[in-house]
Amino acid sequence: MSPQRLAIDVGGTFVDFVSLDEATGEIRIEKSPSFGSLEARFFEGIDSLALDLTALKTIIHGSTMVINTIVQEKGARVGLITTKGFRDVLELGRGNREEIYNLFYRPPEPLVERYLRLEVSERLDARGEIVKPLDEREARAAVQQLKADEVEGIAVVFLHSYVNPVHEERMRELVEAEWPEVAVTISSEICREWREFERSSTTVLNAYTKPKLARYLSAISAELASRRFGGALSIMQSSGGITSLRAASEGPIRTIASGPAGGVIGAAALGRQLGEGNLVAADVGGTTFDVALITDGKPLEQTEHRINRRPVLQPTIDIVSIGAGGGSIAWLDDSGGLNIGPRSVEADPGPACFDLGGNEATVTDAQLLLGYLDPDYYLGERLRLSKERAEQAIKERVAAPLELSLLDAAAGIVHLANMNMAYAIRNITIERGHDPREFSLVCYGGGGGLFAGFLLNELGVASAIIPQNPATFSAWGLLNADYREDYLRTYLRSFDDLSAQDLRGELDSLETEVRRRFSRNGIATDEAALAFHAAMRYHGQEHTVKVPIFTGDLGDDLSALRRRLDDCHEQAYSLRLPESAAEIVNLQASILGITSKPMFKPIAADNGNPTIKGERDIVARGYDGKMRVAIHDREGLGSGAAVNGPAILEEWTSTTLILPDQQAAVDAYGNLIIKRAQP
Repeated sequence: MSPQRLAIDVGGTFVDFVSLDEATGEIRIEKSPSFGSLEARFFEGIDSLALDLTALKTIIHGSTMVINTIVQEKGARVGLITTKGFRDVLELGRGNREEIYNLFYRPPEPLVERYLRLEVSERLDARGEIVKPLDEREARAAVQQLKADEVEGIAVVFLHSYVNPVHEERMRELVEAEWPEVAVTISSEICREWREFERSSTTVLNAYTKPKLARYLSAISAELASRRFGGALSIMQSSGGITSLRAASEGPIRTIASGPAGGVIGAAALGRQLGEGNLVAADVGGTTFDVALITDGKPLEQTEHRINRRPVLQPTIDIVSIGAGGGSIAWLDDSGGLNIGPRSVEADPGPACFDLGGNEATVTDAQLLLGYLDPDYYLGERLRLSKERAEQAIKERVAAPLELSLLDAAAGIVHLANMNMAYAIRNITIERGHDPREFSLVCYGGGGGLFAGFLLNELGVASAIIPQNPATFSAWGLLNADYREDYLRTYLRSFDDLSAQDLRGELDSLETEVRRRFSRNGIATDEAALAFHAAMRYHGQEHTVKVPIFTGDLGDDLSALRRRLDDCHEQAYSLRLPESAAEIVNLQASILGITSKPMFKPIAADNGNPTIKGERDIVARGYDGKMRVAIHDREGLGSGAAVNGPAILEEWTSTTLILPDQQAAVDAYGNLIIKRAQP
């Protein structure tokens, strides 16, 4: 039997499965609702695909568990041990008011209550020199107090430990000696960066999510072992790389954007195949709309982002997420204004039309009333949608209070969802100096095809691409990911005071450490690719730009690296200051263990056979009245086929809407390329 790989992506509404036969390139897909026990859903999909686990080479797993735990604030009870005098860092933050025009603004409450934030005597200076040794008596007492308070995890954050971790490492030894059962996280293992508040927040979030993810992964691993699975279980990271089960269990904060990252990696791979280097990757799920920018074939990354208004210091694909998806709830505010999301009905009970107990009006309910969805062919006839339930929900929640007809209310709901998505895309394009007309939109996820046409018209992008099996595209993207380990360290140096020899020595140190961590996770590095980056800025700036470092940059005067800062700054902000003094803030080493990628299999040429399986009326905002449209079977369209709008293309996991002024063409690999029709 030929070797097989399996990708599993756990979303807020569905769990997606994609199996790959490496010898033939055959892809098989499956979907399962993500309610109840996720462990049960995990194996339900494996059983549905009738996979032989003994022949399975690799399972790559992406999950929204960590981000959902943070957003819903359903994590572990955590204690914090910190340097004396720094107990309230989590509460004080940076001392600023983030929403300066919001008179009712309140910062998020710390995830660690004050009585669980304990101080011990120790002190390092900014160079990492010991000013006051760790008081081990106080340290042991702190552990015992947290044990009495029955915490599930302990976060350790000492001042300046990003320079010298000696006290944090000793504190971990004391915790393990006093209370070996508790999960402990030290900041120097999670992030070696300055900024006390951000480092504290990241470490606490890791401790907050660690017990839940560790239990989940342990249960899955045990069941796989009982089923004689002998391959590797790998976990997707926010950076777009995969890592070992051990590393993910110890550092769950690395997996915050695990699910969405798979889709972005898949979009980049698809773009390379199609010769499209500039893409907007847009994932329309049941709960969120996730969007990322790909330039010159590479996703943009960031090292700091916020989850539920809390800062996280981790290498992450730059993904903007908003609460706009099929399950997003339509609601009226106090002034009678219509809003969409961010609350979602999720998989349980689901939209009202699922007839599983939900009574909220959602985007999916509106799309059903507008004729975009076939109530008898949802999920390949696995679920029959109730038009009556959808009408009742929209009438009670939106139409009647606003004195609108059902169709006007439904059209308003979909239009507002479209506008929210368009604003998110403008946020990563126009607001960052990029022209959307120079990009193509890769739209995927279960609802991607229903929004692609509207976004194409609204944003003026070159084209909208709907890949094969769009509803499971993020899971397919997981199969394109490489093993990756990152190591980032604060290295604050002015260019005027920096020599090439000093920089080479620091990069050698980073390489040694990142290779050690890679090997510790059981991944060989013989044929791994290594990359270095520097977070740099002009003198007087607060924020940095990420600048790649190449071997040729390390000449005697570092002038090539300095010029690259100007190039990167101009690309990001349309401004370069070659005469300004510059400095390095952080250095990052990344190592990639290259994996084999799925083949793009050409499909058969279109044979001209009819693919229309029916007709129905639809309503689309911006077009007059009801339109009678043909319903095509997408799977019957071969390479070279073209469908003029208005039309609907159906497949068992997804539906694509082609608007009247658009045309969809099928390329050699089965992707739908939607463009505005030529006049």
